[in-house]
Amino acid sequence: MIEVYSWATPNGHKVHIMLEECGIPYRVHAVDIGAGDQFRPEFLAISPNNKIPAIVDPDGPDGKAISLFESGAILVYLAGKTGRFLPEDLRGRFEALQWLMFQMGGIGPMLGQAHHFRIYAPEKIPYAVERYTNEAHRLYGVMNKRLAKSRYLGGADYGIADIATFPWLRSWKNQGIDWADHPHLKGWFDEIAARPAVRRGVEVLADRRKPLVDDQAREVLFGKTQYTAR
Repeated sequence: MIEVYSWATPNGHKVHIMLEECGIPYRVHAVDIGAGDQFRPEFLAISPNNKIPAIVDPDGPDGKAISLFESGAILVYLAGKTGRFLPEDLRGRFEALQWLMFQMGGIGPMLGQAHHFRIYAPEKIPYAVERYTNEAHRLYGVMNKRLAKSRYLGGADYGIADIATFPWLRSWKNQGIDWADHPHLKGWFDEIAARPAVRRGVEVLADRRKPLVDDQAREVLFGKTQYTAR
């Protein structure tokens, strides 16, 4: 039984979906990031960057327990553990991994900034809103172009690059995106959204998440609390 420390965010849903797709037994421990659970010592012991998700697998590669943080690393680990959703041949593997890295280095950080400046920032800064909205459009364009010639982001088969990317695109409205501009990506999105395991994965902890409208949650996530040395 894999222990999953998570919350209902795009990065959390990546791991929820992967576990559902693989059919691996898991138990979820809610880490309420608006309440500051991510700063508790017991969570920092397995996720020193105070970010969700993190997992503990009592049956690690050498038969001993292993803990992992960083959603991309967790997806690669689970793919290796199950032999699923990452090609075995080296060419296919690296083709898929480059699109996983594209998500980790581009889609997540840039769309996260778009969310912040368009929705959560205490003041609307036109330059920041325009910069990250434009970058969201550019990244969607990159994916749309890829999917015009490839069924999935990582290649011919559904895999961890798709699992990693899909949850971030569920907030397309908040990113200022018009699906009409990205028809190939929209077709991919709809196909992924219809998968039963994906539907189950995005419901994990969804009933626990609250809008980040109160001052305490905003301070925890974006204020001094976030930057206190621990």
